[in-house]
Amino acid sequence: MNSIKDYFQTDWSAMTQHDWIGLIMTIAVFIVMVGLYVYVFHPSNKERLESRRHIPLDDDDLGFNNQIPDHPNKSKGSEDKK
Repeated sequence: MNSIKDYFQTDWSAMTQHDWIGLIMTIAVFIVMVGLYVYVFHPSNKERLESRRHIPLDDDDLGFNNQIPDHPNKSKGSEDKK
């Protein structure tokens, strides 16, 4: 049976450009996520974040009227008349 070290062996010279891009993006996303977790869960940021916790639910502040607009190709008075 192969050892765990042999199982995770990486042939760095055989990696293609797409492999490198994927590796760099994975590491970058990991670092950003760790930074965000530290920021969000740090006790000194609690007041600032708690004061804004209802922002995703407040549509009134953005001017949305929660109505579906008419279809752009439909003109008024052009209903089917049979």
